[in-house]
Amino acid sequence: MLVALMAHDKAGALEIRKANREAHIAYLKSTDLVEMAGPLLGADGDMCGSLIVLNVVDFNAAEAWAAGDPYKHAGLFERVELIQWNKVIG
Repeated sequence: MLVALMAHDKAGALEIRKANREAHIAYLKSTDLVEMAGPLLGADGDMCGSLIVLNVVDFNAAEAWAAGDPYKHAGLFERVELIQWNKVIG
């Protein structure tokens, strides 16, 4: 099952993102669950969130993965949505 994780950073949290980026990327690479991932960009071109597509056995696995993200532990996100997703093209 594919789940899209859409995370939106707290206002003014770019430095938190930068300080924790290396740990976050290592976490992305540490499991076989990430299909694709990348930052959301604001109008100014700065990173302001994340889009991660997870390939998991169930929704609980997606929630558990999201709970382990170093960005979450750093308090970066204002809100996070996990939404089941159906790949059609690509």
